[in-house]
Amino acid sequence: MGLKVYVNGELHEKQDARISVYDHGLLYGDGVFEGIRAYNGRIFRCKEHIDRLFASARAIALTMPMSKQEVTEAIRYTLDANGLSDAYIRLVVTRGVGTLGLDPYKCRDPQVIIITDSIALYPPQYYENGLELVTVSTVRNHPNAINPRIKSLNYLNNILAKIECIQAGLTEAIMLNKEGYVAECTGDNIFVVKDGRLMTPPVHAGILEGITRQVVMELAGQAGMEALERDMTRFDLYVADECFLTGTAAEIIPVVRIDSRQVGDGRPGPVTLKLLEMFRSQTTNSAG
Repeated sequence: MGLKVYVNGELHEKQDARISVYDHGLLYGDGVFEGIRAYNGRIFRCKEHIDRLFASARAIALTMPMSKQEVTEAIRYTLDANGLSDAYIRLVVTRGVGTLGLDPYKCRDPQVIIITDSIALYPPQYYENGLELVTVSTVRNHPNAINPRIKSLNYLNNILAKIECIQAGLTEAIMLNKEGYVAECTGDNIFVVKDGRLMTPPVHAGILEGITRQVVMELAGQAGMEALERDMTRFDLYVADECFLTGTAAEIIPVVRIDSRQVGDGRPGPVTLKLLEMFRSQTTNSAG
């Protein structure tokens, strides 16, 4: 049997899982989502992900049709149905079926969809040898337009940046905000190490507050390392001793070149590798 997908309390075979073409999630990108990991049967940072999903829904005036506990139970139910202990979980809530107009208040029955599957965002060699990034011209959404803190189904801003980096022959890109400061990558948060200090762009730079980003900052504190949120320009990236990206799908991945400039000695650095080791230990041993 193939993978089963949860849609509004029922499990469907992957090829049979459907929503209406009149759903505003499809028509207008009107909805929210979360990407979550399960390790060894445990949902990693489950509470933080569910809290962020509900915050995103509240921000777009979308009334969740289930409680936080019910959503958590539905995730576990779907994982169990698919016999998965290690998985990537995509949790999607759409506005529901509506008219061809924009009015969200004419929509009914928000759709809750849970997909549990495997994911490999980057090839294994990138974790061993490091990733190359390029800065693209697509500017990160202005927080007063579509706030990046809302994890919405409207991901076109990120997709346009992804198109640019693929056309440049790479797999990930750096996005700047309207002031020209570093914001984030198309699907990951960014960190640099300089003189033993860990730095990452602040929320006001126009970033999604990544769950893995927060975990890394906690791990840095445990390791006795100063972790700062500060505005950064590309100069700060170019002169960094180390650089790495964080995300639920990517986990922690080292960066060795930015805009054709070598980062540090051109290899994954000791701080990056230490944090990666600590992260993997936490995902192995900690409950979600």
